[in-house]
Amino acid sequence: MPNLLNRLTSQLAAKGVKGAKGMAAALLQKRGQLKGGKLTSKGKARQALGAAGRAKDRAAKTSGRKTSDYKYNSKTNAATLK
Repeated sequence: MPNLLNRLTSQLAAKGVKGAKGMAAALLQKRGQLKGGKLTSKGKARQALGAAGRAKDRAAKTSGRKTSDYKYNSKTNAATLK
């Protein structure tokens, strides 16, 4: 199972979502990052970012700023402005 799928599954399970693995797979497929249980090129690129890169990317997309404007907090899995 790809790391991206493992991470999303554990995050959903921590929130108490029933069927977390199936929901995680469905979300990644909807985003075009997973197909047939394997990562697509888009999924491989996303996985290569790591948790910190993905958090910074999410924050940057929301605000319109650059990813370099953010710092990552591993305890909250969130990025905040420097």
